[in-house]
Amino acid sequence: MDLFQEESAALADGRRPLAARMRPQVLEDIFGQEHILGPGKLLRRAIEADRLGSIILYGPPGCGKTSLAEVIAHVTERSFERTSGVLANVSILRGLIEAAQQRHQINGRETILFIDEIHRFNKSQQDVLLPHTEDGTITLIGATTHNPFFFINAPLTSRSTVIELEALSASAVEQLLERALDDSRGFAGEAVENDGGLEHLAVACEGDARRALNALEVALLTTPPDAAGVIQLTRAVAEDSIQKKAVVYDHDEDGHYDTISAFIKSIRGSDPDAAVYWLAKMLVAGEDPRFVARRLVILASEDVGNADPRGLTVAVAAMQAVEFVGMPEARINLAQATTYLATAPKSNAAYLAVDKAMADVREGRVLPVPKPLRGTGYQGAQALGHTGYVYPHDHEGHHVEQAYMPTAAIYYEPNDQGYEEVIARRLAAWRARRTVTGEGDSK
Repeated sequence: MDLFQEESAALADGRRPLAARMRPQVLEDIFGQEHILGPGKLLRRAIEADRLGSIILYGPPGCGKTSLAEVIAHVTERSFERTSGVLANVSILRGLIEAAQQRHQINGRETILFIDEIHRFNKSQQDVLLPHTEDGTITLIGATTHNPFFFINAPLTSRSTVIELEALSASAVEQLLERALDDSRGFAGEAVENDGGLEHLAVACEGDARRALNALEVALLTTPPDAAGVIQLTRAVAEDSIQKKAVVYDHDEDGHYDTISAFIKSIRGSDPDAAVYWLAKMLVAGEDPRFVARRLVILASEDVGNADPRGLTVAVAAMQAVEFVGMPEARINLAQATTYLATAPKSNAAYLAVDKAMADVREGRVLPVPKPLRGTGYQGAQALGHTGYVYPHDHEGHHVEQAYMPTAAIYYEPNDQGYEEVIARRLAAWRARRTVTGEGDSK
């Protein structure tokens, strides 16, 4: 490379975004993923020994999936090929695989194929990779923001190790930004005084390193130095440089499923504050309020049940209100139902009861209906022996001991929460009387 080529390359590199210039070169440059890259961790050992098998890197934007692939490219002795689920098609994939086969036949050199956004490949494109990852023609590294168990073919995931990367912590992002200020690839030649700006960017980027670096670059390139030639990176400058991030919540992706899961689990766990937060996130992101209302109706029976029978009434009323009122006012109805169910006593006894009974039916324990309980509203029923039913309302307490199943079994076991405590006492008395009178045994 001559002088002019060197100057051209340096100029081209200087025009690349800061996030691209600061891509890690070694494992020590990757922050915030100690759970998979810490000393002694299996993935780290495999990378350092160049014994890496096929992997799928899964995590939110800006957490370091592509950066980790770049580090592997630097340390491996194998040939490293890159492509993208956005740009590649079956023809391109076949070309890369054929090149890998030829490379192996000619000099025995193995190939790592990195595919960014692998979830964008359809089934047929993913199927092209399958036999070649299986026979070792390529070692696959796929990167995706989507849950691979939903968006990548099961045969491909079963032949790979799925590795989940986490969104970076604020402290990890701050370390990354500080390195960008000191590194020659970043702003080592600039006089920068941090006055709360880095801390704000580290929090505001919500774990996205790329977004933090882009915002830092905007801040430093658009802020004139003071009289002493120093760029003052204040909180106000940082706030101007980082745009408000859209809520990560796609209706067919992990944000949707994870958020509704957190919402349900927060109500089940009796935390109204967390439940309202997840509700707010869904509504701000544009979730269909009818979807939320349906989940509340389910939860009212599954997790509150007879501990507070009014919970189902509240949930159904909220569902009807959503249809009648519409957004944005329906948020209030949903918030009322959410906080009511979150603070209600909890019982899943009804849910467990029906599942236990259905399991008995599916396993072949299908019992005949006792003759006293069979229908009598037709001529000839008495001749068939459909007699002997005792009408409970004619007896004290509106209860009478008679067999309602050929054998005794207990499916519904109320707990001691809320109204179910009353039900439990009532059932205990009835079941004790049933045992004494010989109508059946408990099991």
